[in-house]
Amino acid sequence: MSDELLDIINEKDEVIDLQPRGVVHQLGLWHRGAHVFLFTSDGKMLVQKRSADRTAEPSKLDCSVSEHVKAGETYLEAARRGMKEELGVEVFALKELVKFRMNYGLNDNEVSVLFEGSVNPADVQFDPVEIASVQYLSMDELQAMAKNESEKLCGWFVQLLRWRAGNPSKMSLDV
Repeated sequence: MSDELLDIINEKDEVIDLQPRGVVHQLGLWHRGAHVFLFTSDGKMLVQKRSADRTAEPSKLDCSVSEHVKAGETYLEAARRGMKEELGVEVFALKELVKFRMNYGLNDNEVSVLFEGSVNPADVQFDPVEIASVQYLSMDELQAMAKNESEKLCGWFVQLLRWRAGNPSKMSLDV
């Protein structure tokens, strides 16, 4: 995984270089990411618990999908790849919600796009290497967790939830 190639981007989200993922995170180079919020027909979000051996934010709750955009991939292609690899689902009707810039942690600087779509829980077959479990939570439950139990959530997920609720977040929308 640390040797997968990522596009290095400038402040205008233009590709200026190509580097292995490990180098990108070691040097704090700007790269791309994609997130997906998948909702059931009754309005609950599929939330994944990251496996304990993940480098970033192990054992924390994350949005439905969080993916690095590989070199040459579009944001949408990365989102679809992540859904297939991590959850075993294909969702073709994805809506782009927002494009933003954010620091995700030490030396992790990304321009990312957040997408939204629908999912049938019966179709989900998550990858147990990357994901410990999945659950379905209402936006009210997630907003309460982001406010009162944020240590249980990935830092970027807290920021995405704050933005979604119309609250201040660390997301910069000047991309």
